[in-house]
Amino acid sequence: MPSRVYLDWNATTPLRTEARAAMLAAYELIGNPSSVHAEGREARRLVEEARAALATAVGAPPRNVIFTSAGTEANALALSPGLRGRSGEPVRRLLVSAVEHASVLAGGRFPAESVGQIRVTRSGVVDLDHLRELLNGGPPALVSIMAANNETGALQPVAEAAGLVHEAGGLLHVDAIQALGKIAFNLNAVGADLASFSAHKIGGPKGVGALVVAEGLSGLEPVLRGGGQELGRRAGTENVAGIVGFGAAVKAVLQALPEDLERMASLRDRLGNGLREIAGATVFAEDVKRLPNTVLFTAPGLRAETAVIGFDLEGIAVSSGSACSSGKVQPSHVLSAMGYDATVAQGAVRLSLGWSTGPEDINRALEAWRKLGNTLLRG
Repeated sequence: MPSRVYLDWNATTPLRTEARAAMLAAYELIGNPSSVHAEGREARRLVEEARAALATAVGAPPRNVIFTSAGTEANALALSPGLRGRSGEPVRRLLVSAVEHASVLAGGRFPAESVGQIRVTRSGVVDLDHLRELLNGGPPALVSIMAANNETGALQPVAEAAGLVHEAGGLLHVDAIQALGKIAFNLNAVGADLASFSAHKIGGPKGVGALVVAEGLSGLEPVLRGGGQELGRRAGTENVAGIVGFGAAVKAVLQALPEDLERMASLRDRLGNGLREIAGATVFAEDVKRLPNTVLFTAPGLRAETAVIGFDLEGIAVSSGSACSSGKVQPSHVLSAMGYDATVAQGAVRLSLGWSTGPEDINRALEAWRKLGNTLLRG
């Protein structure tokens, strides 16, 4: 039997060998990183090395990296009323793009009446004119815009948005969870005041994330209170092995970044072209800059849940662009925000590539689509 093909890298990635080795060594440690004895100091050293690795990767001082349990927690920590930036005035409302991850759309700790949505274009890119209009209509705002969309792969104009937000006296949070390891991302280069990351999207372990804050930011209120871990910004004993795995994955992914990006972009384009040629598929956000690894597509009459099962039976792991936590497929809120009706939004299937994806995997996916197209779309 042929081995399975994994094309759901935007959902999670395999654990990198470097991360696994680092974590196994860390599991042998006894010490609590808050303890002052030798065992504790050794655990602390490993945590701080991982902190420095992520800080270097995204252009921030290590002291500005806050480790969390996941990207979702990092987003929740970031979305905090009362944050103060350059002007010293606290933000009083939250503006989020309509295509954000559910953990951002939930609004964090802002009351529902203080949360507004920014429109996106038909290509799934933030409408900067609408953002400007919203910023001019009220008190200082915290704006949250993802660096890259997890469904379409569309890259967002975060640097341009940062200019508008700062001019209006606000702050910008960037969910960079899908960006790290797939495109170059630097906190200062894009003008972000806060940015969220997740280990398991880059070959690290599940259950570890981070929020990185810019210099001069104040007013960040902890979600978890208790001990003084993470400089008082996130209580709870650090997940030493997980954090160590995160650091190792960051180092590994950045070392391979340039070569991986070019190779994946070539495979992505071949995949998209093949899907269209076989059964007239539509690839979303193809007219804008996208992640080099992501293809979200549909075809007339396609049902996402049926296609995902069909691919799975052919030995290929893909996803609907809209599977919720219960596993029930819902119409994609991203495609709905882009102006597509529910029929189209219910038929979107996402294929996402990674560092071990090769030409033979693309061949298998296209052959599976040829079979599925002839069966599912017949008539």
